[in-house]
Amino acid sequence: MAAAEAATEEIYRGKLSTSCITVLMILVGLPLWWKTTETYRASLPYSQISELDLLLLDISVPVEVVFAKGTLTAEQQKKLLPQTQFSQRQNQLDDKTGFKYRYEKTYRAVTGLEQDAIMSKNVEEAVVTLSQVYESPAGSVVIYVVPADSQLLPDEATVYIGKHRASFLRSPVTASHSVEDVLQDIDDRVEDILQTVSFTDDMVAAALSSRVPSGSSGTDSFTTSIPAFKSSLGYEITFSLLNPDPKSHDVCWDIKRAVENYVQPFLDKLSFVANFSVDSQILYYAVLGVTPRFDKSSSSFSLTEESLPHVINPVEAKLGSNVASSYPVLNFLLYVPEYSHSPLYIRDSSGSPLESNAFHSSRWGGIMIYNVDHKQTNETLFPVSVQVDMARVMEVFLPQMRLLMGIQKVQHLPETVTQSPGNMVVTDWEMDRLLWVRTVENIATATNTLTSLAQLIDKIGNIVINDNIASEVYRAVASVQLSLEELEAGRLLLAFQASKDAITSSEKAFFDPSLLHLLYFPDDQKFAIYIPLFLPVCVPIVLSLLKSGKDLKWRRKVD
Repeated sequence: MAAAEAATEEIYRGKLSTSCITVLMILVGLPLWWKTTETYRASLPYSQISELDLLLLDISVPVEVVFAKGTLTAEQQKKLLPQTQFSQRQNQLDDKTGFKYRYEKTYRAVTGLEQDAIMSKNVEEAVVTLSQVYESPAGSVVIYVVPADSQLLPDEATVYIGKHRASFLRSPVTASHSVEDVLQDIDDRVEDILQTVSFTDDMVAAALSSRVPSGSSGTDSFTTSIPAFKSSLGYEITFSLLNPDPKSHDVCWDIKRAVENYVQPFLDKLSFVANFSVDSQILYYAVLGVTPRFDKSSSSFSLTEESLPHVINPVEAKLGSNVASSYPVLNFLLYVPEYSHSPLYIRDSSGSPLESNAFHSSRWGGIMIYNVDHKQTNETLFPVSVQVDMARVMEVFLPQMRLLMGIQKVQHLPETVTQSPGNMVVTDWEMDRLLWVRTVENIATATNTLTSLAQLIDKIGNIVINDNIASEVYRAVASVQLSLEELEAGRLLLAFQASKDAITSSEKAFFDPSLLHLLYFPDDQKFAIYIPLFLPVCVPIVLSLLKSGKDLKWRRKVD
């Protein structure tokens, strides 16, 4: 009897312990395991990112049209000035991307200080004086309308574009013009000037090309023809001297002084756009990948336009560019031909040698061939000492650098004179054109990056989203929105700075090491890890539960 009671009590204790363990596993073990192994995913602004995927830029350009004394009659001036008009255009590139821009044209009379500047002896002096008495913000355009008989402009010029943001227009208005005719004639010429000193439809469309599938817009040819590098936070510039025949030529170049005198002022002007680093190197026995053709008529060697594309790849393999850098590299090569292939000239399609004897490759760099005069060289005195004329070299490399950085040549209108930048290196309106394009490029790149990141995180459910990633995403979204607002308000510098912040934050978030998919296990590997852990624990509990269930079922039958 006592033995039966002890057995019954033992069975009861076994069932009780099984039940307790099961309850603990369900109520404590599983939630604790789930909580400690769950993937941490900070909240992200998915709705705002989705809104940015539909991008319609709204760009505003402040334009002032200033009438000098003598351009309007008293009646015309009374009816016309001051007033503000808006002209707007829109271009939809695809279902998700488009832009519209408007010119906010303010028509006003000249001030006393401005009139005094316009009365200067020459237009260059007037440009300098106007830049001092009236500082126009970045992105804005000021057009001074001067009388038709004004001696300020050159005789052959109807339009004069200064190196700052002021342009001059010889007035087409006569006393018989009505107010409507005045505005019509002036606006036609103002629009032509704006196409030169401000952005164009093609420039904005090309800047948005990263958001538009290839072939879906009519700007593909314009985009591919642009030699400039894509917008980046930094660039590396490498000057290389290639001496394939050091036995014949002992070449020396003062690249350090040349960079300080010619390149650095240009880079200082663009320091607001990006960071730059400059280095140089000398490569010996580095030959071109193309064998030049000998021209008997001129006793010289030549490279044709068709052979130039084949020069880049063999030379690039020897440059040793910094592959570890995430910044684009601009290569500028000075090639001194070997004695057996001298002199060497680049010839155009008509067979005439190029004056610069140089060429550039889009989004890569430029190459200049520097010939050595061997006419009075004694072969017994090799190697010949060659001192490179760096002023001549930089006259070629600087224009190439301007093109590669996005400062494009403009198509001048008839009867238009453009002032040289001089010591400024880059004119103010050229900088504005560059900033417009770079701002749009940065916004397009940032929105693409944020959209890709959101899709990546949505696709990979077990990827960790740390708080620092979330903060960078929020900062990038806020910066894009701020940049769009500043563009709409016509504040170019603030819009560009916000777009740079957007690029920085979006790339930090997208390329964060914790987002690498290789750091996380696929589901089959998870099962391979968890089964050996949980199976030894779960099997006894499950068997005990099954036995308890059978006992309970047997008792119910007996009762």
